[in-house]
Amino acid sequence: MIKSLYIKNYALIDELEVSFGAGLNILTGQTGAGKSIIIGALNVVLGDRADTDTVREGTRKAVVEAVIGTGGRPDQVVGRLMDENEIDRNESEFILRREIRPTGSRAFVNDTPVNLSALRIIGDRLVDLHGQHDHQLLLKQDHHREVIDDLPAVRPAALTYKKQFEKVKNLRSELNRLQRRERELQEKMELYRFQLQELEAADLDPDAFEELESEMKRLDHAEELDEKAALVNYLGSESEHSLMDLMTRIEEAIQDMAGMDEEFGTYLNELQTAKVSVQELLSYAEQYRSRIEFNPDRLEELRRKQAEIRRLEKKYGLELSALAKYREEIRESVNLAENFDLELEKKQKEAAEAAGVLRDCAEKLHGARLEEGAELGKRISDTLRQLGIPNNRFETKVAWRHDNEGWIEIDGRPVACGSDGPDDVIFYISTNKGESPKPLASIASGGEISRVMLAMKSVIAREQHLPVMIFDEIDTGIGGAVAEQVGKTMHDLSKHCQIIAITHQAQIAGQADHHFSVEKRESDDRTVTRIIELDDEAHIREVASLMSGSEISEYALASARELVDRAKGR
Repeated sequence: MIKSLYIKNYALIDELEVSFGAGLNILTGQTGAGKSIIIGALNVVLGDRADTDTVREGTRKAVVEAVIGTGGRPDQVVGRLMDENEIDRNESEFILRREIRPTGSRAFVNDTPVNLSALRIIGDRLVDLHGQHDHQLLLKQDHHREVIDDLPAVRPAALTYKKQFEKVKNLRSELNRLQRRERELQEKMELYRFQLQELEAADLDPDAFEELESEMKRLDHAEELDEKAALVNYLGSESEHSLMDLMTRIEEAIQDMAGMDEEFGTYLNELQTAKVSVQELLSYAEQYRSRIEFNPDRLEELRRKQAEIRRLEKKYGLELSALAKYREEIRESVNLAENFDLELEKKQKEAAEAAGVLRDCAEKLHGARLEEGAELGKRISDTLRQLGIPNNRFETKVAWRHDNEGWIEIDGRPVACGSDGPDDVIFYISTNKGESPKPLASIASGGEISRVMLAMKSVIAREQHLPVMIFDEIDTGIGGAVAEQVGKTMHDLSKHCQIIAITHQAQIAGQADHHFSVEKRESDDRTVTRIIELDDEAHIREVASLMSGSEISEYALASARELVDRAKGR
């Protein structure tokens, strides 16, 4: 239940805090007093869109905070959201808060920042809020299916079906993609085969090409390399004053000097190391000369290979590494084309098997909708009789959605499947004896559609164990004995969940367990909205004012007292 609601700087409300009780909480007040503003603030804290114009003029931000008792552990969806958003666990209550600024808004659950989507999901799981325009939902057939699918006995079948539908949809998309790919490949196959033959004839290995260019460089400079290596050997060890001879003479001199001054010992070691390195270089140069290859034919062969690679790079507009990758891609395409029948057969088999499972899921969902829809219709019809429509018939019609493009077949006829199911779900109603039921959307009377909505909410609330229900003027188009019966129904429903309702009907207000008066006052040249909980006597006077207006007569007071006493004696 909603334990408390705090509103600050929101529209006409400067600051307001109200504590609601269990059972039926009724809000009354003059038109324009701010009752709908309070419900609007509740909508916002439950995740509805926040209009920045609602920030009270002259203030920095508006704040709406609701403390909602859970009566136990949250359901799996809410629990998962709490874990994902690292929301502090409090098994007994949630604190939802919304801060609205001219530049945007922020949302919090138990003081943890959350995105609006998470706040909306948590809010929907805790509170069912029926606004003034929600009657219109009953006139939309898509909403009828949502009502049925949200019933506990239907929801698992609906979720299983939807999951399998997505699987079949994905498989069919993959199959279509493969078929398009097959057509594209067949058109390009002659070109791909020619390109593959051309590219495979060339060595497109980047590492091998790098070695090819190195070998070309060596062959192209073979004579110069031989001359330089010979010069190194001559100057190092073969000339009259070779480098090795000079280094030996220097070594002997430093050796003598080191015997006289040990500081030269370090330089002696360094010279000996250098002498070893020079000797190794001379040995390598001599060996290198013996390996130098003078091979014009090999050089010409490498140049042809290099020219071919450069030609292919220019032709395809790709560097060597990308060219090698392209070769692999078209090789895969050619292999795929040559084995497409197997790929298609495999995917077609997968899609057919998944469609078979979808057919089973569709039949189970169809059956659940039929069974639970019939049961829901009976219970709504019973409730409508209590609400003053004695000769009503309420039915849920579930019909397969036949279409020649259907994914599955039922009784030999194709059925079009969508993410919402394989059938259409439509509510039918007759409110007068002897009339055949017609689609609910054909109801013109506001009073009748209000009672249908209340009956539906009443039945579904018991099914879904909703902790809180809010009604914003569900009494549209009714009055008198019908209004009193609506009030009784709401009070009976409030035994199963907390109800907060705005009404202008005395017969409904008289049923209140907790009655709140909303009024607009002038304060410091500003208009503000206030809400107060009425005691028993004030409750009776407020019911009387709903009967007779601002001038409360003794007759109205007596009638109000009788109405309230009758409600308490239930």
